[in-house]
Amino acid sequence: ELFGHEKGAFTGASAARQGAFELAHGGTLFLDEIGELPLDLQPKLLRVLETRSFRRVGGNQSHAVNIRVIAASKRNLKMEVERGKFREDLYFRLAVVPIELPPLRERREDIPVLAKTLLSRIAASDPSGTTPTVIGADAMDALAAHDWPGNVRELRNVLERAALLSGAAGKAEVQLGMLPFAGSSAAPAEDPGAVILPPFDPAKSYRDTKAEFETLFEQHYVTWLLDKADGNISAAARAADMDRKYLHKLVRKHGLHPKG
Repeated sequence: ELFGHEKGAFTGASAARQGAFELAHGGTLFLDEIGELPLDLQPKLLRVLETRSFRRVGGNQSHAVNIRVIAASKRNLKMEVERGKFREDLYFRLAVVPIELPPLRERREDIPVLAKTLLSRIAASDPSGTTPTVIGADAMDALAAHDWPGNVRELRNVLERAALLSGAAGKAEVQLGMLPFAGSSAAPAEDPGAVILPPFDPAKSYRDTKAEFETLFEQHYVTWLLDKADGNISAAARAADMDRKYLHKLVRKHGLHPKG
């Protein structure tokens, strides 16, 4: 991926391919999670940074490259050097202008801005156009109060799930009950209105994932609705401004057992 390869360099290499360094020539290459780079590849990266040249896998020709490299790591690379997991010479070659970004829990004032930006991007990538672009006040307070051990990646994941569920429910904004930690941090755990969502499955398509979450929403919402109406379908339908026959269809679909 970094260096590319020549035709015939290995089984399946039916054509030459440019790597990341070659493609980034004249620009900037961002190396995310540099701390995960295997030790056997670290000398090769160091050589490119020092000589500003590289060879494709299976090739003999040296290619000059002019790039700026920005590397990021969630690991403390100084500690990784001490543990023998990261080369000291590569560390000093990369740490020209180090920037330490504190975790989200230490800069909670940034969470509302980040959340709004991420939700806007999520909505822009939704071909159905049903994703809300507004976060309710209670939901925003819960986001700001969460510790975010997974930082921005976790924040985006939570917003994607909440936005998908909110859109399926026809809500104009992301609400507190759509957050996966609402049951523990901001809503009673026994309240069926506090929905705990499962994690995304990266192997599933957007359409399949949306269908799965719509089904989950129907189950939770109808259960909650019937509970509030003491199992009376007619009363539940009136409270939700739903057609009684359609609500009864959902009850049968999900195998629920109301009083009447």
